[in-house]
Amino acid sequence: MRNLILFLVFATISKGAFALEINVKVIDSAGAPVVNAVVLGPASPGVSPPTQFAWPNMMEQKDIAFSPYILVVPVGSEVRFPNRDRVRHHVYSFSKGNRFELKLYGQDETRHIAFKTPGIVAVGCNIHDEMIGYIRVVDTPYAAITDAEGVARLTGLKDTKGKVTVWHPDLAGGKDIVVSYDSSQAETVAKLDGKTAEHAHH
Repeated sequence: MRNLILFLVFATISKGAFALEINVKVIDSAGAPVVNAVVLGPASPGVSPPTQFAWPNMMEQKDIAFSPYILVVPVGSEVRFPNRDRVRHHVYSFSKGNRFELKLYGQDETRHIAFKTPGIVAVGCNIHDEMIGYIRVVDTPYAAITDAEGVARLTGLKDTKGKVTVWHPDLAGGKDIVVSYDSSQAETVAKLDGKTAEHAHH
């Protein structure tokens, strides 16, 4: 019995000690790095999404644009929408499961919305049609956004091999792309159809 208990304790410690980290590089059709692509690892049984990732649950209105252009938040979390502009904004979304409307509000005012359904939320302004942003609501604890080199780092994964989901609203028709990873490799490459240079946002 003592040996069995020791084995179980060791197995539990080992499982936490060997949580994996992988690097995913996202490129477009021309081989250029894709900035601000969303990379998601598979949800693990018994592991709940956090209330917030490493970045704020916030999408500002600044210089007549949404910032960040792409935001990833855990399902059930609340997102702040502060207005940094001198003009008023009327923020809304018609996305299924996460429809909302924040009627006109002015500079230095903030509104909040909780997102309860996983999926893609396209955000617009009823006053300024050129404003558009995206919120990806996820039910996994493993999420990252690519940097200037097109690289995202996922940490805490449980499996040495598996699949990750990659998404950018302006590439691959705005659809999820699933790629396989192997943690023994230095990097996993995901290629999205389209060219980032063709879009105003990255």
